[in-house]
Amino acid sequence: MIVVMKIGSPEAEINRISEEFSTRGLTPERIVGRHKVVIGLVGETADLDSRQLQEISPWIEQVLRVEKPYKRASRQFRHGEASEVVVNTPNGQVVFGEHHPVVVVAGPCSVENEEMIVATARRVKAAGASFLRGGAYKPRTSPYSFQGHGESALELLAKARKETGLGIITEVMDAADLEGIAEVADVIQVGARNMQNFSLLKKVGAQSKPVLLKRGMAATIEDWLMAAEYVLASGNPNVILCERGIRTFDSQYTRNTLDLSAVPVLRNLTHLPIMIDPSHGTGWAAYVPSMARAAIAVGTDSLMIEVHPTPSKALSDGPQSLTPEDFDRLMQELAVIGKVVGRWKQPAVALA
Repeated sequence: MIVVMKIGSPEAEINRISEEFSTRGLTPERIVGRHKVVIGLVGETADLDSRQLQEISPWIEQVLRVEKPYKRASRQFRHGEASEVVVNTPNGQVVFGEHHPVVVVAGPCSVENEEMIVATARRVKAAGASFLRGGAYKPRTSPYSFQGHGESALELLAKARKETGLGIITEVMDAADLEGIAEVADVIQVGARNMQNFSLLKKVGAQSKPVLLKRGMAATIEDWLMAAEYVLASGNPNVILCERGIRTFDSQYTRNTLDLSAVPVLRNLTHLPIMIDPSHGTGWAAYVPSMARAAIAVGTDSLMIEVHPTPSKALSDGPQSLTPEDFDRLMQELAVIGKVVGRWKQPAVALA
């Protein structure tokens, strides 16, 4: 349930109401919106009468039930308002959210060596990216494929962060690695293969770094939002949802099917920020620019794009990686669209 307070409700009265709900065995969570304060009530509310709850205080405007199985992730839980995920990077504060400029995340699938990751970080920063992506630990379909360099790769990501000021996004696969990853990463990624690793979700939810939750390859929208609920219910309110393509019946021409319709669907269902990953979504560099442009037009809050200095030599996901030169051009194209829809942090740059 959610309790919507009237505009101008006194702080003392909001505190009193929250304490009263606590005595009833509920967990009140205060959500401060642009104009009103909403108190989310988590717990067994099936037998509560909303009309009786409304009589607790004249400052209560409305009491509503959250009908969705995902409570905290539901847009109802914030009374229709979008949430923001604020990340402090060396270059300044970056905000993920539907009322902010599109945040671009770019970099290689895997951290291979110092020269490659630092050079790539410099190039994507110069083109306008705010975050560097790079895998230290890599989940691979084959046990014989490159699995990432682990701790040494985290050290290289830290160096790239220091050299460029970019925020770092990297994936956690095992809860045992979480502490070390959190020391380097500004945002911790839970990959598609771990979307329903509920014990891992609880662990990342119990720490304070923002969480990027990728959609599972066969996950429905509701599966995905319920996975986000695990993180939110564990205490971490800062979750970003990433659509990275799902498995459908056609895998001959694209690696996955990029579900861009997920953006308007999620916008209706949840308050959480949305990211699109057209690199994994298509699997081929030639298709990435078109889907990235479409993602901005459809309303994404962020983009994740794989960039590698020499894709043909990449240790993982080379076919879907753009060269730095291709990424430069794409960012110029995205700026044009982003400016039109009012979601770009800089004026559009004319194409060469």
